Amino acid sequence: MESLEALVAHIQGLSGSPEEVAHLHSLLKQADGDSLRAHAAALVPFLAHLSPGAHSLGYLYLLEACATSGANLRDFGGGDFLVTMADFLTACSSDQIRLAPDKFLNVCKVLKDQVMQINRPIRGIAPLRAAVRKIQASPEQLTPVHADYLLLCLLAKQYKAGLSVLEDDIFEVDQPKDLFLYCYYGGMIYIGLKKFPKALELLHNAVTAPMSSLNAIAVEAYKKYILVSLIQNGQVPSFPKYTSATAQRNLRNHAQIYVDLCTSYGNGRYSDLEIFIESNAAVFQSDNNLGLVKQVLSSMYKRNIQRLTQTYLTLSLEDIARSVQLETPRDAEMHVLRMIEDGEIHATINQKDGMVSFHEDPEQYKSVEMVEHIDSSIQRLTALSKKLASIDENMTCDPAYLLKTGRDRGRFDYEDFDTVPHKYF
Repeated sequence: MESLEALVAHIQGLSGSPEEVAHLHSLLKQADGDSLRAHAAALVPFLAHLSPGAHSLGYLYLLEACATSGANLRDFGGGDFLVTMADFLTACSSDQIRLAPDKFLNVCKVLKDQVMQINRPIRGIAPLRAAVRKIQASPEQLTPVHADYLLLCLLAKQYKAGLSVLEDDIFEVDQPKDLFLYCYYGGMIYIGLKKFPKALELLHNAVTAPMSSLNAIAVEAYKKYILVSLIQNGQVPSFPKYTSATAQRNLRNHAQIYVDLCTSYGNGRYSDLEIFIESNAAVFQSDNNLGLVKQVLSSMYKRNIQRLTQTYLTLSLEDIARSVQLETPRDAEMHVLRMIEDGEIHATINQKDGMVSFHEDPEQYKSVEMVEHIDSSIQRLTALSKKLASIDENMTCDPAYLLKTGRDRGRFDYEDFDTVPHKYF
């Protein structure tokens, strides 16, 4: 290998035009390997002579050699080296780092591991958010950095920060694990924000994604999917037809206690559900789901009050309290008021006689705001339909897909196997 001084000189002199960068890349590939990592401690001072933005490719090779050398990062300055990695991820050139994506991902992973090790996940949020945008070929692409970024947002309880990547429409996935983790962590972030419909979307995707064998991420996602479904809708829907046979056969067996919880919830008796939760609290706690389970218990009051609106036009607060097993009419009044504020029921309370009158939904769907909302939804669905048609056309022309369907059609019925090639999910 050339001397480190000569290598740094090449980096400084060949980081201009695309042709120079391509030549530099070939030189860096020759110098890369165990020999470069063996000099990891000596590389750190040379980083000060390079610019993360102007010399991104060479900087990346040296930085990755240090980060993955196996040495204790405190040997490189500890917190200072962490700052060096963070500054690089923020300032580097997208065009240059995409020439060595594996090395860039290695640096991102080391940064994530380090901030978790020192129990300061918040320090990794801004650098990894920048890294997501740097490594993405388009906003529709899912990268391994997405899951790491969402994990740090969860650990730091910075849920709103996670929305910066969760609000993108994802259509391109390289590795199945990235998709499962993205959906699982994203679902947890929306749970933290109390945005249960969005959480259900992502958890649903994790549960129904194509899989040839069951994985632990899908199992944990299914447990939370059951709980959030009960909180939001009061019931858990059946698996849709496109769910893999593996998931349909095995998920319920690995989440039996949650299935039993769903059954108890469906009976509508608060006291029975409370007893069931108390007797299985240790299991829910070990799954880190006890907080959600308690929300399921609280939601039963709401669900039972909603059932009353389907039967009665007027009802006293005392009768509501007795029907849904609340202790006092005052408790019933507070629950009804909260549901009215949240738009979950339409009702008025007569304070004089303590009577509640239930009404029909007053929304006439003709206000300016509602028309604009409907119009934007139609435009979004139209764009999504065109995108799916394009993906479908590309997939049906894919040689791997045609080979699989042609080979398997003779042995199985068309619906017996997953028709989506793994490279597309």
